[in-house]
Amino acid sequence: MDQALAMAARAVGVSEPNPRVGCVIVSADGNQVLGEGHTQPAGQAHAEVMALRDAAGKGNVVTGATAYVTLEPCSHHGRTGPCCDALAAAGIARVVAALPDPNPLVAGQGFARLRAAGVAVEVGSGAAESRELNIGFFSRMIRGIPWVRMKVAATLDGKTALDNGTSQWITSEAARADGHVWRARAGAVLTGIGTLLEDNPRLDVRLAPVGRQPDAVVVDSRLDTPTDANIFLPGRRLFIYAAVEDAKRQAALEARGAIVIHTPGPGGKVDLAAMLRDLAQREVNELHVEAGHKLNGSLIREGLVDEMLVYLAPKLVGQGRDMANFGPLADLGQAVNFEFVSSAMVGPDLRLIARIPGRDRF
Repeated sequence: MDQALAMAARAVGVSEPNPRVGCVIVSADGNQVLGEGHTQPAGQAHAEVMALRDAAGKGNVVTGATAYVTLEPCSHHGRTGPCCDALAAAGIARVVAALPDPNPLVAGQGFARLRAAGVAVEVGSGAAESRELNIGFFSRMIRGIPWVRMKVAATLDGKTALDNGTSQWITSEAARADGHVWRARAGAVLTGIGTLLEDNPRLDVRLAPVGRQPDAVVVDSRLDTPTDANIFLPGRRLFIYAAVEDAKRQAALEARGAIVIHTPGPGGKVDLAAMLRDLAQREVNELHVEAGHKLNGSLIREGLVDEMLVYLAPKLVGQGRDMANFGPLADLGQAVNFEFVSSAMVGPDLRLIARIPGRDRF
């Protein structure tokens, strides 16, 4: 199962919106790996089929073998055929799966069809690791919204930019490259119109290997996105969420390939919760936020952030822009509490990952 989980990790940045799944087929005596594989890009083969192909390519017979797979084999006809049927047809005698698939189209039916075909099924090995690897997929299937990860690069005194907006570069090149690894993991990268107008970012993955570029998302209440902004890149989806309707501006943005969605909320702002629900409908599993202190503050204030990815540089700047602008709070009991999940040095900088307590238990 550890080997299957390692294969699943190779599907990060490749398989979206499908879950990251790995499969290892082992001989009946457990002494030989016959084939292995991971989920390919959407519309292509899943992990189980890749493992069967690998075994066939090596001339290995899988009759009577055991398949270790990090998620329940699918049982429905989606972009591809059911993997449970492929395993049974190949003569696999036993399937060891990490955990059931939360997709309502599967949800135990894969296991049921395997057992009906005479295949022994065991469930539970590697469950925590597989679920963590697919936390965005589970979030979308169970909560109906993506897993929201907010990335911040800040100084030791918590400033993300000087008062004049200068922020390049607070953290090191190593930290920036690591940040692109997390971008590559996401289904979409989100920013606000303020950051777009001030920094003109591309929000793509350039400093890390990636099988597909994540979608781009802009929160732009009044449709102020310039049609010549760097965020317009060929071959990827760009979603612009607006609160107002302006037919002329919308037509210009759509002519550049943007998808404009109206989710109006109070005060002429975008309804951020409605935006998340819409992104889930568009098959975004993990939403990676790289925005300014205003949008960050709004997302946190509305309880929409699940996880913080913070890079702290060992420097002080005194006055400057904060990570998130919300409050003021009347007392410390109103503070938004996180719990640290991990910490690591990335070059000279400290990377911290923190989550809302219990948020991942859905």
